Amino acid sequence: MCDELTEKDNERFGSSGGALNRRDFSKLSVAAIMAMAYPASALGQEPVTESDVMVDMPDGVSDCYYVRPTSGKHPAVLLWPDIKGLRPAFRAMGKRLAMAGYSVLVVNPFYRDATAPVVGPDASFRDPDTRAFLIGMARKLTQDASMSDARAYISFLDAQDSVDTNRKVGTMGYCMGGPLIMRTAGAVPDRVGAAASFHGGGLVTDREDSPHLLIPTSPAHVLHAVAENDDERNPDAKNVLAAAYKAAGVPAEIEVYEGTLHGWCPPDSQVYNQAQAEKAWSRLSALFKTALA
Repeated sequence: MCDELTEKDNERFGSSGGALNRRDFSKLSVAAIMAMAYPASALGQEPVTESDVMVDMPDGVSDCYYVRPTSGKHPAVLLWPDIKGLRPAFRAMGKRLAMAGYSVLVVNPFYRDATAPVVGPDASFRDPDTRAFLIGMARKLTQDASMSDARAYISFLDAQDSVDTNRKVGTMGYCMGGPLIMRTAGAVPDRVGAAASFHGGGLVTDREDSPHLLIPTSPAHVLHAVAENDDERNPDAKNVLAAAYKAAGVPAEIEVYEGTLHGWCPPDSQVYNQAQAEKAWSRLSALFKTALA
């Protein structure tokens, strides 16, 4: 999970020649991010339609980005961003997935407080005011609130002409989105067939609402791509997850990605690791291909 220790690791990475010393994705458009971050051979072939949509929620209205193949019906995917929220980098990832044949809703998890983007392109989690602002909103995503949100988002997706409701829903999340994909799977177990987290934080805690305690409630196949420095700080978490999935009879792939720092997957991250991000994306593609059939 994002914290001051994580940011110190990221700052050291940047000062030693990290990715964003050479290219600052945070200020680029979706098209520019896709052109710079993703090789053409890695993108799907489906022409897509993009929309900014407003989704009615029990606690208000959530502004989201909905992108899907221009024709036909396709499996739905609910994408939870990291703690900086819905922004061009996550629109690019959603668009990439849609080009591969999925109807993707990229949500603003902070809709209760602000419309997206909730921070500007120059915002840094190292700044105390920015950190306090983001963490304050994130704390409102309790288990009950996030599960309620997940049900509303999936209801929206299931009502869309571009969604094949005969196929399972996938969900994916980054950083704080890790717990949210587990709560999504637990909230709508009859619909969610696959759940993937990337450098997810807070998956195993000693609280009674720890996300890992929801594992027996959902049959969704799971991928957890773990940052190396997250694993160094909490090496037992992956073992607790593995044991819980095994006990529940749930297929799960849990891997620590060598040489990665928390936040390595989004292309606008200071610690973006393209090779390992592409590996993680390939595992996501394999999961969705099999589990959303």
